[in-house]
Parts: sequence; C-alpha cells; structure tokens
Amino acid sequence: MGAHKAGAKAVVVADMNLAGAEATAKMVGGRVFACDVAREADIQHVIKVTEAEIGPIDLFCSNAGIGGFGGSPDNVASAPNESWQKAWEVNVMAHVYAARVLVPLMAARGGGYFLNTVSAAGVLNQIGGAVYGTTKHAAIGFAENLAFTHRDQGIRVSVLCPQGVDTALLRAAGATSSALVDGVITPDQCAAVALEGVKNETFCILPHPMVADYMKNKTADYNRWIAGMAKLQRALRKA
Repeated sequence: MGAHKAGAKAVVVADMNLAGAEATAKMVGGRVFACDVAREADIQHVIKVTEAEIGPIDLFCSNAGIGGFGGSPDNVASAPNESWQKAWEVNVMAHVYAARVLVPLMAARGGGYFLNTVSAAGVLNQIGGAVYGTTKHAAIGFAENLAFTHRDQGIRVSVLCPQGVDTALLRAAGATSSALVDGVITPDQCAAVALEGVKNETFCILPHPMVADYMKNKTADYNRWIAGMAKLQRALRKA
C-alpha cells in the first residue's frame, strides 16, 4: 500500500496466503503470486515473471518473517532442529534467494534497491526468542554484505528494524513480549517510515527511534547491556 501511494508504476504482491495477497493486490491494482519464500524456486518464479511481463524491479521488499519456534524458557537452546531450520530458511535465506537472482539484473542496468524487513531483534536481540534473535542477526549480516559489496554497482540496501508492529506475528508472541516495551505502531506508520528511509537511502531504518540509543548502549558497554537484558527478562517473567 505504501509503495502504491508513493507513486509506484506497478506493485507485485507475493505471499503464501493467496487470499490475503489478492486482497492487497486488488486495492493497488497489482499483480499477485502465491509464494513460499522458503522455496528458492518460488522466489525465482516471482522475479522472472515480473521482469518479463511487468518490467524491471526497481525496489524489492523482502517482508516475510516467522516466530513462535517452541522450546522451553528454561533452556535457550531447546527449540527443535526443525524450528531452527525453518527460521533460517524464512528469516535469512529468503533474502539470499532474492539477491541471487536480482543482483546480476540490477547491476546490469545500473542499480536497484533491496528493502529487507528484519527487526530490532537483529540489532539488539529477543528475550525469550533465541531462534528469532539469532536468525535476525544473520539477516542483518547478509544485508550489510549486500550493501557494501554492490554499492559501486548502484545497488542500495535498507534493513527495516521495528520493535512492536500490530501484526499477527506480534499478537502471537503474547502480552509479555519485549517488543511491547516501547509501544506498538501500526503497519501504515511502519510503512511510512520505511519509505522515507528508502528515499534517504538509510541503511538501518528504525521506526522506533529509541532503538538507536539501545544500540549505542549495547556497543558502549556489552557487559552492562547483558545485565540490563537479564533484568528486563526477569521483569517480563513476573508480568
């Protein structure tokens, strides 16, 4: 919706939830694809058909992400291997799959843009969510490499790193999620900040501005930050 309002010539919507994708595409007059981002072939299909039938992709938004990986709060490593693998596929490899196809195409025509939705968990972490926090850190690492490796080819990259956004993913996390601490914003608010960040070619887009201070605190004194996160975890468990 945000890209459409900003004047995009065409919008393509791809999602596992085909009904939801169709509803969104109808609002913006866009093309819709069924796509499981954990499947490289699905992402390849969306990109190749879009490029062939609609036109060059100027801005690719990787917005998929999953949480709720199970495991016991008494053991940070207790989530099953299947959960770790699925999180890796969706939260990390989906970005890799898109870049694998688009980087050569964008480089050949002088540039393009990747907007990868990650999370504040990618620059901070996630209390009670080792799988989520770990894979989101990996997503940031890949985006950084994508950004500096291909900058001279005209390719730009932004990572969108919000805390609480009113989505099904957040609601599934429950009322004690650490993402709720600084307030929940709407998807429209998040999209507006994201588009402004893209306009300014900001690498790390922070819809919750206080995250920048948390990042500074983390790098300034790692030991103190760990202690602070442990204190917050205790408070959340009592809530």
